[in-house]
Amino acid sequence: MGIPVFVFAGLLVHCVFLASIFDIYFTSPLVHGMTPQQTPLPPPAKRLVLFVADGLRADSLYELDSNGTSRAPFLRSILENTGSWGISHTRVPTESRPGHVALIAGFYEDVSAVAKGWKENPVEFDSIFNESKYTWSWGSPDILPMFAKGASGDHVYTFCYTAESEDFGAQDAAKLDTWVFDHVKSFFNSSRSNQTLYSALNEEKVVLFLHLLGIDTNGHAHRPNSREYKENIRKVDEGVKEIASMLENFYGNDGKTAFILTSDHGMTDWGSHGAGHPSETLTPLIAWGAGVNYPQRVASQFFEDNFLKEWKLENLKRLDVNQADIALLMASLIGVPFPLNSVGTLPLEYLNNSAHFKAESMFTNAVQILEQFKVTKHIVKRGKVSLCKTLINLALEGLSYYHTYDRLFLGLSIAMGFVGWTAYVILVIIKTHTNLTKAAQSHDKESTILLYGFAFVGLIIAFFLLIQTCPWTYYVYCLLPVPVWYAVVKELHVIQDLAAYLLSLPVGQSMGFLLICVLGIEILVFSFFYRSTLTIGLLVFAGWPVITQLWVQAKTTALIWILLCMLLGIFPLMPVVGREPNIPLVIATGLLTLLISCSSLSSLCKSKNKYMNNEDLKVQFYQMLSIALSTYVVSSTHDSLQNKQGLPVFNQIISWTTLVSSSLLPLLSPTFLFQRLFSILLSLMSTYLLLSTGYEALFPLVLSGLMFVWINMEQEALQQYGLSLKPKLAVFNFSYATDIMQFRQLHLDDVRRSFFFVSFFVMPFSCFSSFDPASVYCFLTVFSPFMMGGLLVLKVVIPFVLVSCAFEAVQVTTQLSSKSLFLIVLVISDIMALHFFFLVKDYGSWLDIGARYSIFCLHYTGHSQAWRRRLTMLHALESCGSFHYVLVMSLTIFMMLMNGLAQLLTTKKLELSRKTKHHST
Repeated sequence: MGIPVFVFAGLLVHCVFLASIFDIYFTSPLVHGMTPQQTPLPPPAKRLVLFVADGLRADSLYELDSNGTSRAPFLRSILENTGSWGISHTRVPTESRPGHVALIAGFYEDVSAVAKGWKENPVEFDSIFNESKYTWSWGSPDILPMFAKGASGDHVYTFCYTAESEDFGAQDAAKLDTWVFDHVKSFFNSSRSNQTLYSALNEEKVVLFLHLLGIDTNGHAHRPNSREYKENIRKVDEGVKEIASMLENFYGNDGKTAFILTSDHGMTDWGSHGAGHPSETLTPLIAWGAGVNYPQRVASQFFEDNFLKEWKLENLKRLDVNQADIALLMASLIGVPFPLNSVGTLPLEYLNNSAHFKAESMFTNAVQILEQFKVTKHIVKRGKVSLCKTLINLALEGLSYYHTYDRLFLGLSIAMGFVGWTAYVILVIIKTHTNLTKAAQSHDKESTILLYGFAFVGLIIAFFLLIQTCPWTYYVYCLLPVPVWYAVVKELHVIQDLAAYLLSLPVGQSMGFLLICVLGIEILVFSFFYRSTLTIGLLVFAGWPVITQLWVQAKTTALIWILLCMLLGIFPLMPVVGREPNIPLVIATGLLTLLISCSSLSSLCKSKNKYMNNEDLKVQFYQMLSIALSTYVVSSTHDSLQNKQGLPVFNQIISWTTLVSSSLLPLLSPTFLFQRLFSILLSLMSTYLLLSTGYEALFPLVLSGLMFVWINMEQEALQQYGLSLKPKLAVFNFSYATDIMQFRQLHLDDVRRSFFFVSFFVMPFSCFSSFDPASVYCFLTVFSPFMMGGLLVLKVVIPFVLVSCAFEAVQVTTQLSSKSLFLIVLVISDIMALHFFFLVKDYGSWLDIGARYSIFCLHYTGHSQAWRRRLTMLHALESCGSFHYVLVMSLTIFMMLMNGLAQLLTTKKLELSRKTKHHST
């Protein structure tokens, strides 16, 4: 099989493996075609007012200030005197879109939307807004449109402020909530002179939705314990009081208005959300007005947490609900059909109505979940609510069983494909890049029989799928192992040669090598879940020179290697989330980088290197100037934002100029190995400093130091094994490497080189996966999802570029073909992916399963609908453990891209000007 064909086949196979999890684990649990169900009795309310305070934590609302007063006195008086209260338990991912879908549609975001990019309505679903007669909503342009566009008919109206209003650097984000309150008042005032609107507002089944984004924005910008966040709660409380009073007056105190205040999600102390921490999943719920129970006094009540005592609410009954239950509560209050795909259970204790009404409502809830369940009316009349609750649980279990009916069958098919493909790649490595195999004799007759045999197996599988009327993707997943295993069995002579070689080795040596390989891969797998595992791995790496006796021939280099491995091992132990910005450390890193570059420049000038000219020295001087400017911009921007003066225009210009120039300046430097690598480091470091907020600024510096030492250590290892003469690295030129190299065959030590590379490649994922919007404040503060996302992705990619460039240097200086090492890396990544394939699930918290490691541990901090889709999509993947699988499957393609970029950065040189010689005639 030629190289282009093999590469194409590899990409195709990995694309199939990658796509398989969406059919196996992420098929839609939603069903359609049900008849809307609603309680047949008259509802207690004609209209419902829903306040959603985005990002409001339960404790932030319920707790008392140090002086014993509430920061939300109106809402406190409601729950103490006229309404019911509790905690709404959200599910991960704790993001705005899934939270609002649960609140308004009654189900937790459809996981199949992951495969569709989480569009505004990737699948059709029903909602309270859709079932209402009229819905008017005010708030963010990123939340309101998705419910309006999904509604049938023209009865859901939205009023949004501009996206530019969502500015993290603004003086006071509470203005977003003030905008909502002011426009609601203006809307009702204008209705008095508009008879059509006035009549519509007085209809039954009306919903008023106020989305309040200020608290969330202030939480991201200033943290939930800040004065701004708490003051925003006071303003929301005042606004809710004014709206409630205004509506009561507008409707003549008819007692037909129900009010609900809640939140889509909470927020951690460090201003993020998306995970399963209680500060993110516990949100407030306060209901009052028509049809809502009054406060229930109790002598005592038990909850596992100690919040009641802290909040001084131990004598008021706390009524906790799941977030999806709120949709049913709202539907019951105004008498609209329950949302068709709702999975909630009606919280009866919030209702102030007859036992008959509650029984009818619960029966409707049960029929809505399992419409075909037909029982006689006397069950409801006898009030057997518990039977309906049991029915709901059984129905949900049954739906889950049939939803996952084909999962085992498809999973085994993909697993067989995985194992076959990995075996085939190993055979290709042995056949084409080692001396272990002998020349194969042609056996055409046996090959023909083998081909017919596998073709017959394929026909049997296809026939089975045909009679099962399976979708076409099932054919791909189930038939893929057939040609893969045919290719494996066809290389039987290679398997025989490999077996003979292994049997000729001492048993202890073979088992020891296999054990080391297994342990190494398991350490990499565990590092995806437990970041500290990487520290253990780096400590093992530190002992490599001692174990192999390399320290004897290169004591100084080995000592530096040990120290840098130990220093790099500190980073996986540092917190990814929950850390405060440490700008002085970023500034100190910039100064340290400047000091190192000054030392390098001074050394070059003193040595009078004949390979360096004035133009090359100017390039390094410009890079040093860029480092100095980046350090200044970080300090200046932080001070300006702290003083709420916004982002200085000068700093913004410098930041964007540095970003653009950092990709060009390395191409102007000499292509000698260490000079070019150092130039790449300086250019990328200037940009990385601008994107740093704390200790992560040191990471590329330490990583690059270890990469420089790694290149030297590999030369020592190569000389120790007698595989090559030690070249002079100081004068090694990248641009001539491909011309002068004679590639050698693989050695067992090359497996270790590939493993080192994969381990170093994993490090940036594990250490810095948190997306903090403060990272981009040197470039922009007004929320721009794609711009911010691009900058944050660039921050993640920079360490990969450094590792890839170093690996390129290792390959060319050790006389290795990039294809041979790539195949070894492919085997390692495929074995890891097979691990993660069996760990994928379609439920759970991404923090519990995968927060220890991810390129995007997305502590989401934005609100654009388009950006929300992508971030929530990745949260969902992370929440079910599948992001690790997707990540490892994508590793091959990503490493190919990084390899191409590394070759470009190391071998190419731009000549901006040339002096032309003129000859006289």
